[in-house]
Amino acid sequence: MIKFISAHDHGSQFPPQPSSANDDALLDAYSRTVAGVGSIVSDAVVQIKVDKPKQGRRQRQGAYGTGSGFFISENGLLVTNSHVIKGARNIQVSLQDGRYFKGELIGDDPATDLAVVRVDEKGLPFLKFADSDKLQAGQIAIAIGNPYGFQYSLTAGVVSALGRTLRTETGRLIDNVIQTDAALNPGNSGGPLVNSRGHVIGVNTAVILPAQGLCFAVASNLAAYVVGKLIVDGKVRRGYIGIAGQGIRFQPKFANGLKLDTSSGILVQNIEPQGPAHFSGMQAGDVIIGFEGQAIQSIDDLHRLLDADTIGEKVRIELIRNRQREEIYIIPSELK
Repeated sequence: MIKFISAHDHGSQFPPQPSSANDDALLDAYSRTVAGVGSIVSDAVVQIKVDKPKQGRRQRQGAYGTGSGFFISENGLLVTNSHVIKGARNIQVSLQDGRYFKGELIGDDPATDLAVVRVDEKGLPFLKFADSDKLQAGQIAIAIGNPYGFQYSLTAGVVSALGRTLRTETGRLIDNVIQTDAALNPGNSGGPLVNSRGHVIGVNTAVILPAQGLCFAVASNLAAYVVGKLIVDGKVRRGYIGIAGQGIRFQPKFANGLKLDTSSGILVQNIEPQGPAHFSGMQAGDVIIGFEGQAIQSIDDLHRLLDADTIGEKVRIELIRNRQREEIYIIPSELK
């Protein structure tokens, strides 16, 4: 005869079941956190509508697009994505309370997909940037934006991973991108990704549409740096040397023979006439392997090191020419 044992019997093999009261308490704590953050943050989040010239035969007719953004100061400065406002003839900023304003572009940086817009209004609610260096995978991440034009949609999830890289439309890589499973859709671009205190940990920038749960945000520390530069200068200054190149890998025997610290480099294919590389004596066929003592393995490495501090300064380039290691000096100009 089979004996049925209650889960409450002494010596039962079944694990104790949590009470429904405990479940409700856990759910309420999470719900209260998300709802509380939503109520704090939503007033500072805006919907952005842009009127862009339409390419092709009907250029007089505008192509309309939408995105999201958020205020970072009470005097009307807001952050959004560069791709949201790119080419816009008119920018309209709508607030949750029904007010709307004409937006003025202060500056944008396609290399990090960030832009700053200003509206002529004072006393606006705004958000603060958190320190993204202190983020941990698994912590709560809450996104607020306007997906597909549905205003003030809130999604919640976690920080899925840190330190990702994401390639922008300009071909450059954004370093230290946050991956989250907080659902994002077209229209969320430029909205804030916030922590459980309502502080911005990232600026939502991209979604991999065929996948689920693969959403990305520019980390707040990088965003704060770029936004500061845009407010002051209207752009982010970067160095430029005027070459076209491609990454190549070295055969182990070749690398060992030249005692290289890297397994790859940049093959210089073309040199821009009258550019910095031209005046440095760099030649097509050279292979760049170092920049001021740091190994160069790809175009992305070179882009990363050509920052504002290199503009107008003599820098040392290590390269391979005719199967020999050589050094040249070059003075980067400013990327226009």
